[in-house]
Amino acid sequence: MSSQNPVFIPGPTNIPEAIRKACDVPTMDHRSPAFARMFKPAIAGVKRVLGTEAGQVFIFPSTGTGGWEAAITNTLSPGDTVLAARFGMFSHRWIDMCQRHGLNVQVIETPWGQGAPIAAIEAALAADASHRIKAVLATHNETATGVRSDIAALRGALDKTGHPALLYVDGVSSIGSMPFEMDGWGVDLAIAGSQKGFMLPAGLAILGASPKALAAMETAQLPRCFFDFRDMVKSYAAGGYPYTPSVGLIAGLAASIEMLEDEGLEQVYARHHRLAEGVRRAVAAWGMKPCAASPDLYSDTVTAVVVPQGCNGTALVQLAAEKYGVAFGVGLGEVAGKVFRIGHLGMLTDVMVLSGLATAEMCMADLGWPVTLGSGVAAAQEYYRTSAAQSVKAAA
Repeated sequence: MSSQNPVFIPGPTNIPEAIRKACDVPTMDHRSPAFARMFKPAIAGVKRVLGTEAGQVFIFPSTGTGGWEAAITNTLSPGDTVLAARFGMFSHRWIDMCQRHGLNVQVIETPWGQGAPIAAIEAALAADASHRIKAVLATHNETATGVRSDIAALRGALDKTGHPALLYVDGVSSIGSMPFEMDGWGVDLAIAGSQKGFMLPAGLAILGASPKALAAMETAQLPRCFFDFRDMVKSYAAGGYPYTPSVGLIAGLAASIEMLEDEGLEQVYARHHRLAEGVRRAVAAWGMKPCAASPDLYSDTVTAVVVPQGCNGTALVQLAAEKYGVAFGVGLGEVAGKVFRIGHLGMLTDVMVLSGLATAEMCMADLGWPVTLGSGVAAAQEYYRTSAAQSVKAAA
């Protein structure tokens, strides 16, 4: 794999040079005022990206998976019932984690390619008159299928039924790349990771916890130690950590937030939508379609491309890596071999995306797939040309 080529996987994403340099810091005493001066602005910046004023942010040396574990162990007790839909690999893994922790998971099986089934979730909440369900789990952006779920509608289902369950949202592949409104959507636990929209190496689990979630931690009985919010709350008050933090990554996080806000979050979201739409037009020109069942479900950070009958998406990914030094994502779980995935999030531009589309076309031709070289690239070029012009005109 060539380190000079951008990656087109849905994370880890390409790391901007400025963020790489920001992570390169000398050893620092993490209990010193110097660390506090760096740490506090990073926490404040994460709150702005999450869209919360009322919530509290926690940053653990971990990954998004650790963030899931921190969310459930700090707010739930053994035997508690949680409600979750299984519609992709990452919703499946979160369900599996809950079951391993001794939670009773009420699973709504949903076809892969669909999003969170709002009507079915609302019906389950309405039927739970005794409020046994303590939490609802939702994957905002399912990277296995390239599907975005409607979290505002999910909050609407909770409100309509008057159900007091906590709302947990996995935003690992959406936060920092697509609009996320923690307070506006009534999210109680929001989980992100450093290696996606924040454009950092993997190594930080980033969480937002609402006042309701913080209250729940006082009675939660699931075991936790390293991930205990209470230790974090106590140490954060003094500007520090209860144990050794990832100082370099936190320095990089502060730089990441500065970069996102310099571009402007709305512009960041608009850029991701433009990149994604160009990819989707290329997919259509290839005579293929996204795995997401309908346009309202399309993700702006990853497109899972359904390959033609008799073709194998994993073969394309392997060939791209071996012959051209370019990384795409393989299909996972139920869609293994049936799709290949194009990540289009983080530090990417129109020009970079076009190089990925051209590489995918070369791989298709090499494998004998029914594709006309240049067709998808041309469709994306036309869209990027015209949408860029409209953007400049609007700015003027």
